[in-house]
Amino acid sequence: MRIAFLGLGVMGAPMARHLAAAGHEVTVFNRTMARAAAWVAAHGGRAAPTPAAAAQDAEAVLACVGADADLRAVTLGEGGAFAAMAPGSLFIDHTTVSASIARELAEAGAARGLLVVDAPVSGGQAGAENGQLTIMCGGSDAAFAAAEPVMTAYARRIGHMGPAGSGQLAKMVNQICIAGVVQGLAEGLAFGRAAGLDLDQLVSVISKGAAQSWQMENRAATMARGEYDFGFAVDWMRKDLGLALDAARELGAALPLAALVDQFYADVQAMGGGRQDTSSLLRRLTRHHTPPQPATIE
Repeated sequence: MRIAFLGLGVMGAPMARHLAAAGHEVTVFNRTMARAAAWVAAHGGRAAPTPAAAAQDAEAVLACVGADADLRAVTLGEGGAFAAMAPGSLFIDHTTVSASIARELAEAGAARGLLVVDAPVSGGQAGAENGQLTIMCGGSDAAFAAAEPVMTAYARRIGHMGPAGSGQLAKMVNQICIAGVVQGLAEGLAFGRAAGLDLDQLVSVISKGAAQSWQMENRAATMARGEYDFGFAVDWMRKDLGLALDAARELGAALPLAALVDQFYADVQAMGGGRQDTSSLLRRLTRHHTPPQPATIE
């Protein structure tokens, strides 16, 4: 297919690479043109100066940008993709944004005869690099049917969650669950350290029982070593939790733990950890802790 990809950040660049490797003809757009030029030099295709130029003649346009305002700019703004897309073509949004803008774009797309899918992803940078993302989709049956074969280039699991906006709501559930699990793991490790337990040995035992989680398997060891300069950034997690908390207020749903962990992440930001991995919640629990000293025999 002729595909346009808008946004070449840590997620978008490898996703676009997988599309090119799958044999699609890929045109890329990025606000920093040098990044688009570097991507083309490495993977082929071509770079376009605007989203509209990238979308011209494309059968499918994909986006992975920053937030609601960025998404609206590359789709409906001046030089946006929607005005250049032909009726019957496909738009897939991989940005984590509000459900309201997902519905707005679905309506705007329908007026132009476009198939629109909101398709936020989970799996982080490693999942994007390895083509192993989980994708939660919202949109019509026809739009999902058109989008699914395209997304198989970089996905491990793809689910159709319901009408427009449902993918974004499912991603909010994903982030709510992650926040609680990471905070629980951080508290457990902090407690184990205060108790003088060997954290490596501790995790090797409890990770084989009911406490096991993806976070424990993939983050406990680095947390114990105080390594956080990788993975999904705290700044982005706060953006995502903010979306969930806003939606919860509209729905009348209670998210007491998510709201609390969001404030803990604000503490990490205040400590200078905004770009660190979400597992850095442990930092705020151990910053003033002095490990117990072995008793001496007199």
